[in-house]
Amino acid sequence: MDSLSSSSFSPCYHLIFTALAFLLSGLIFLLSRKSKSMKPNLPPGPPGWPVVGNLFQVAQSGKPFFQYVRDLLPKYGPIFTLRMGTRTMIVISSADLAYEALIEKGQIFATRPRENPTRTIFSCNKFSVNAALYGPVWRSLRKNMVQNMLSATRLKGFKNERESAMDKLIERIKAEAEANDGAVWVLKNARFAVFCILLAMCFGIEMDEKMIERIDRMMKTVLIVLDPRLDDFLPLLGPFFSKQRKRVQEVRKDQIELLVPLIEKRRNAIQNPGSDKAAALFSYLDTLFDLKIEGRNSAPSNAELVTLCSEFLNGGTDTTGTAIEWAIARMIENPEIQTRLYEEIRCVVGDRKVDEKDTEEMPYLNAVVKELLRKHPPTYFVLTHAVTEPAKLGGYDIPKGTNVEFFSSGIAEDPKIWSDPLKFDPDRFLSGREDADITGVTGVKMLPFGVGRRICPGLGMATVHVHLMLARMVQEFEWSAYPKNSKVDFSEKLEFTVVMKNPLRAHVKPRV
Repeated sequence: MDSLSSSSFSPCYHLIFTALAFLLSGLIFLLSRKSKSMKPNLPPGPPGWPVVGNLFQVAQSGKPFFQYVRDLLPKYGPIFTLRMGTRTMIVISSADLAYEALIEKGQIFATRPRENPTRTIFSCNKFSVNAALYGPVWRSLRKNMVQNMLSATRLKGFKNERESAMDKLIERIKAEAEANDGAVWVLKNARFAVFCILLAMCFGIEMDEKMIERIDRMMKTVLIVLDPRLDDFLPLLGPFFSKQRKRVQEVRKDQIELLVPLIEKRRNAIQNPGSDKAAALFSYLDTLFDLKIEGRNSAPSNAELVTLCSEFLNGGTDTTGTAIEWAIARMIENPEIQTRLYEEIRCVVGDRKVDEKDTEEMPYLNAVVKELLRKHPPTYFVLTHAVTEPAKLGGYDIPKGTNVEFFSSGIAEDPKIWSDPLKFDPDRFLSGREDADITGVTGVKMLPFGVGRRICPGLGMATVHVHLMLARMVQEFEWSAYPKNSKVDFSEKLEFTVVMKNPLRAHVKPRV
């Protein structure tokens, strides 16, 4: 949604859309006007045009969507309505309302709205954990992922893959620094390391670096074509986007053609034990080949397996890589944080290589990561919710089919629940001064992974990766600004996750 701004469209399109808007608004408004008494009591919001609502106001504002929303908060408060073409969007930035909806009324607010045509293609008609409607398909897919792949016991089984990826990360950073006068790109290295871990967990087959990079490029291409377009909100504009729809079909075809051979290679490896000496003992795919879906007689098709594997890879790669980039930026901005973290690592592990179990004994590291998730949540909004039946929230009606958006940044920066919320301060989580349950069970003060029934199933895996990666990177290197004495630019933008607008390049100095 954040990519929907005036920069996305040519001046010619603006003229066409404006003319269409006036014509359609007048015509359809006259034909479809209903009695006010029949209208639901929606939260207030900025006035818009008939039919198109606020859609063109957002698109032509020149602002990212999150900033447009942020600017509306002082006027309309913690819950307001935006009418986006054929979709009605209710935006919530209140911790209390988020708790009421996602915890107290969790079952009612646990489903998803209808997908746009592009996402329908890539989700195989909502056949994924994140996209599925609240019901039997979602229960089957989520239960399998949580119990058979992301449980604490199962995650421990991939310890060797994590250690190998961390060693490769350190070597890549050293090599890049030696070749570039100590300078390295943070996000590129961090996301490649976690992508290698997830590939091993997902497919369980050996891949060379060339194949890893091919898959990585494909996943990035998929994320790009998933960016929202005007016709997602106003289908009448579909004829103007035929080229983009064709591109979507091409990317999906390429995705399937790239991943299905890897799926079949893993299928052959487990059907013929010993035939692939390099194959891992277990992978996520193993849980999917014959998965029983409630209400279905057939196992997932190859196209559905591609969707599920892609969800696993995309869900954990950019979120972790982005978190590491923000963490390094904050340590460059405030070297004291880096010094305290390094001293804690030295105190706990001495001269040996830090292990993921060691990170559990590092309160300051845990405080840094928690503050990182508060100040820099992976996305501005948690994945869109919808209600299974008409509901009330904060005294307003929430109709079925409405997009319910929880503005995570608004909650994490609320001065009513956080002291000095704009400051990056890990100490707030030490000595009991402030705290927050990131699962939301005891209360909502931050929701980097969502909360309630649709909380991200990869929460445990993501936190393991962030803690371990950050600890290893600080143990091995001293991080500073590049060029020397320059200031870190904390401007942000959305690229699936919230990334630094100007990718962080840092100077590293090996500690040994």
